[in-house]
Parts: sequence; C-alpha cells; structure tokens
Amino acid sequence: MENFADEYMRYLKDERRMSSNTVEAYRHDVREFTEYLEQEQIPDVRDIQQQTILSFVEKLGAEGRSQSTMGRKISSVRSYITWLYEKGRISSNPSVGVKPRYGARKDVDYLTLEEVDRLLAVPEDTRKGIRDRAILELLYGTGIRVTELISMLTSEMNLTIGYVTCRGDYGKARIIPLGGPCRAALKRYMEESRPYFLETSRRITPSGTDTEYLFLNVHGEKLTRQGLWKIVSNYSQMAGLEHKLTPQVLRNSFAVHMLQNGADVRTMQELMGFEDPATLQVYLNVTKNRIKEVFDKTHPRA
Repeated sequence: MENFADEYMRYLKDERRMSSNTVEAYRHDVREFTEYLEQEQIPDVRDIQQQTILSFVEKLGAEGRSQSTMGRKISSVRSYITWLYEKGRISSNPSVGVKPRYGARKDVDYLTLEEVDRLLAVPEDTRKGIRDRAILELLYGTGIRVTELISMLTSEMNLTIGYVTCRGDYGKARIIPLGGPCRAALKRYMEESRPYFLETSRRITPSGTDTEYLFLNVHGEKLTRQGLWKIVSNYSQMAGLEHKLTPQVLRNSFAVHMLQNGADVRTMQELMGFEDPATLQVYLNVTKNRIKEVFDKTHPRA
C-alpha cells in the first residue's frame, strides 16, 4: 500500500499549522488505521469503503477502548481520508456519515468547586508556596496545557491589563484573560518568589544569565514537566482529594465550570486552543448530565 501518512503530517504541520503534540496524536491514530488496513489486506487507499471504517470502529470497541479514545481516533481517520479525497488520491470520500463517538461523564475527571477551593487553600505563604499557588491558579483559571505553562515567558504575561499569551507551536497564538485571584497570585509570585529563585541561581552559577521563563524551580531553572506534575500531585494529597489530580484534571475543571456557567462553544474553543470544536462535546456532555441531575432532584414532577 502506498502510504500518504507522512505527506499528510507535513500538511497538518505546514498548512494547518497544528502544534507538534496535535500532529503526533494524528500520526499515532493514522498509523493504527493504516496497520489495520494492512491486516485486512486492503492494498490501496482507493479500496477503503465506509464499511472498512466501521469495522475499524468495531475493532476498537472490542479491544475495550474508551468512547473518548474511539471518538478521537475516528475524527483523525475521517480527517485523513477527507484529505486523501481533496488531494485526488481517492475518487470518493467513504468517511462521510461516519460519526465520532464521545465519552460520557465518567470519561472526564474534574473537580467540584468545593474541591478547587480546598486545593487552592493548601499552599503556604513561603516562597515555594507562593509560586505553587500561582501555578495552580493559572492552570485552573485559564485551562492552559502543561507544555504551555512550563514554556511561558515573562513577556507573555500582562498583569496590568490581565491576560497571558499562549503562542503554541508554529506561531499559533491565543490570548487568555486572567481573573482577579489569578492575577493577584501571579503578581505576588513575581514580586516575592521569582526574584529569590533567580538570585539562588546566580549564587550557584555566577556567570549564568537570567532566564525569561515564567515559572522556575527552587534552583532558578526552568520548571520541568515532571516537576509540575509532582507539584500538582503533592497538593492533591495535601488537600485530601479522593481521586488522582493531574494538570489535565484542572484543565477539565476549567472547561466544565465555564460551560456550566453559560460559556459558549466558540469562546471555549478559542480559550482552550482546540482545532475542532467537536472536541468540546465531551465537556458539553458533562454539562447536560449535570442539568438532568439537577432537574431530577429539584422538580416536583420529575
């Protein structure tokens, strides 16, 4: 089979300007679909039929994949096949009519408002605690990704007006407003903690230059992904949260709480940096489930 996957990935990167993480996710999903075609002895992309795609979906379900995972993979395959059609590699588009499936509430782990308050009350008024509160406030207050937080520069934050800029990969940028508590936490971090961490770095390496990364570890170096996960996990335990807390759970919490309070899909797509608004469906399902629960509990004739 002639493999057009590499050409498709270059298209996603160079023309669609997708982030490296997004391209890798597409690459993984398309590779799995291509391997399935080889197993089914389908030698040419022109031989792909709608039933081929549906059979691939059945295979995923039989393997016990979650609905959210299946939905993402189907979306990736549909996008790939649509590109093949638009490029003239195939004469028809067999993916038309194949619907992505998204998970129910159980697939989305998020905090309640009470749990958020408990978490944000844990950091102490030490230099490290001040930094950690700013991190937690920024994760929950903006819904940004781990990579975006640890890569953020001080120049990408404007506390006077109240926003941060997430540039992402390949120059795609989005501007996210900051709420009052988040601005206050960041301001205190910039005044009381970050200069101390920088000074610590100068004592260790006198010839070292100042870093422009916003969040630093206690040695004055750029905070790593592993370091961030450890911070979040430690405060989860200290807050006594029942489920495991990750930065993604805080991102989920941001999305769910915004939608529950009336945020529209288009705004959420921009704030969270989603290429496809359908990705928000998993969060919308949570909101719908919540509305139904409230109705069932409160309406006298429910």
